[in-house]
Amino acid sequence: MVEWKKLKDICNDIIVPMRDRPKIFDGTIPWCRIEDIEGMYFNRSLSDLMVSETVIKDMNLKVFPTGSVICSCSATLGVCAINTQPLITNQTFIGLVCSEQINNRFLYYYMTTRKKELLSLSTTGTIPYVSRDKFERMNIPVPSISGQQRIVEKLDTFTASIDNLKEQIAQRRKQYEYYRDQLLDLEGKPEQDIHCWGEFCKMEKGNGVQKVDFVEEGVGCIHYGQIYTHYGPYAYETNKFVSEETFAKAKKASKGDIILTDTSENVEDICKSVAWLGDDDIAVSNHALIIKHNQNPKYLSYSTQTNSFFLQKRKVVVGVKVSGIKPDDLAKIKIFLPPLSEQQRIVSILDTFEASIQNLEAQLKEREKQYEYYRNKLLTFE
Repeated sequence: MVEWKKLKDICNDIIVPMRDRPKIFDGTIPWCRIEDIEGMYFNRSLSDLMVSETVIKDMNLKVFPTGSVICSCSATLGVCAINTQPLITNQTFIGLVCSEQINNRFLYYYMTTRKKELLSLSTTGTIPYVSRDKFERMNIPVPSISGQQRIVEKLDTFTASIDNLKEQIAQRRKQYEYYRDQLLDLEGKPEQDIHCWGEFCKMEKGNGVQKVDFVEEGVGCIHYGQIYTHYGPYAYETNKFVSEETFAKAKKASKGDIILTDTSENVEDICKSVAWLGDDDIAVSNHALIIKHNQNPKYLSYSTQTNSFFLQKRKVVVGVKVSGIKPDDLAKIKIFLPPLSEQQRIVSILDTFEASIQNLEAQLKEREKQYEYYRNKLLTFE
């Protein structure tokens, strides 16, 4: 039988940071933001914001000691980490300093399952918030220390495997990007094989599809937002559909066409593209260009990812809060365009990397599902 205790009774301290953000970052104590959390830990390499001990003293800032479990109590609730060094943060996090009754890794794993509970405890409003008082009263299962350690060791096996897969994916992406740029960038390529996009393609704006038009079954469609979040450099099928009536009125892409975004909140995502390789025509939303051509579609899609393409598009992107590119400006961007046989050779090389990355990502997704299943099973004591 597992004993349940209030969080306040198993922690030596529960730290609520000051609301004020330091104005001076010239010290040695890291300032942690929610975007600096990576997996189980605060990743120092993601942030170079450092606070001095003088500023900490003057502002009476709270330092989270090494080994604390930090848990998001505002905005994105339930994001947790263990800090491996003293750090400073703002009211986004609350710090749980474990007593000898609780293994900090056990508490970390358990708190990652409490997102729904934290949401139920939060204040209503635009930004949810869970107070220290409500944290203190949370009931936490407290197995024996040896029992906690056994659970931690099992879950650590999964997280180590997940971290290993993420590292493999990162390394494979670096290799892919290196060879992609070596093969496709303009530098050192024959002058006769350098062409502007406007020389070999025709562009038209997508239109006639909105998210409200999606149906469970129907004709395939691609909404520009999905190109950022769902699709890779090419696709054979869609994951969204529209009715025959909507399809009849919409702009359409045919097999081999490139669908390229012309609007984004940042320059990096402008011109993110997907080569449509399915047999049937599909509907395409606005904020995307349909590019018809007589080249290798995968080759063109890969080419939009290169550093040389990025440097050129950055010069012609317009807008501040929302960025965009005009078809006439895209038409002037240069591309290395060798004969079709050479395009296919290059595509075959890049496809090998893409397939390897997709395989690793599928393994990662499956491993994460296994981890969540066993985490919830091991940490359910009711």
